[in-house]
Amino acid sequence: MKPITEYNDYRLYMRDFYEERKRVSYFTWREFASLAGFVSPTYLKLVCDGKTRLSKPGIDKVARAMKLEGFDYTYFKLLVKFGNAKSALEKEEALRELGREATSNKIRILDADAFHYYEKPICPIVRELAPLMPNADPSEIAEKIREKTSALDVREILGFLVKTGLLVKTGNGTYEQTEKSVKGSKEAIPLAIRTMNKKMAALATRSIEKDSVEERNFSGVTMGIDESAYTRIVEEINTCRKKIIDIARECQNINQVYRLNLQLFPLTDKINKESKKGGL
Repeated sequence: MKPITEYNDYRLYMRDFYEERKRVSYFTWREFASLAGFVSPTYLKLVCDGKTRLSKPGIDKVARAMKLEGFDYTYFKLLVKFGNAKSALEKEEALRELGREATSNKIRILDADAFHYYEKPICPIVRELAPLMPNADPSEIAEKIREKTSALDVREILGFLVKTGLLVKTGNGTYEQTEKSVKGSKEAIPLAIRTMNKKMAALATRSIEKDSVEERNFSGVTMGIDESAYTRIVEEINTCRKKIIDIARECQNINQVYRLNLQLFPLTDKINKESKKGGL
């Protein structure tokens, strides 16, 4: 059975534990429930099937039944917190806690790494900036970032980027980007990107006040559309984004890091066309 830190779903871990016990000995859901101290013989199967959630009192019971201790127990408890969270904010907090526990125990967790990268705008900024400044120390890199950043922040981010393989430190003290992408679960990655988009939108708002019009380009249009037009517009935005990425890749004399936000969002609720005006 895989180490618990390779799981991002507590239900899957519980099911794998059950299947492993069943493989080597006679083991049933009734026995699993009894081992954990539950009266219902089907409760844990319902949990693993996603038909109900593991209760807070049940966490300790199941952890003891699976003989989880120390960090493994803490990790399982946070997996349950993440999996049972009802809001994005609760899920974000669970991922932050996973990251803190992983750091203190010197253990890597993909979902925590992904969330850390996207949660902090400085991570992608430093990843782009560091290769442009050979032999620069963290304080010199920090000075180039317009959002207030300390040398300590840059040093920590550089270490994180190297540890996760997103940057490679060469023998002469410079950094190179890798083709490696940020990986995580199908639930954690969208959550992490959502957090990044909020942070980057805040930086865009500050750019309106701080940066000259010669350095930035802000424009927008308010329009009425339907579902079909929305789909076509999204397709055009995606095509445009890909073309812009190609232009950036062709650039040979990079000397600055930019962020492009493409935003399309509703300003009103939908109007019910079926309602009639006037009388009968």
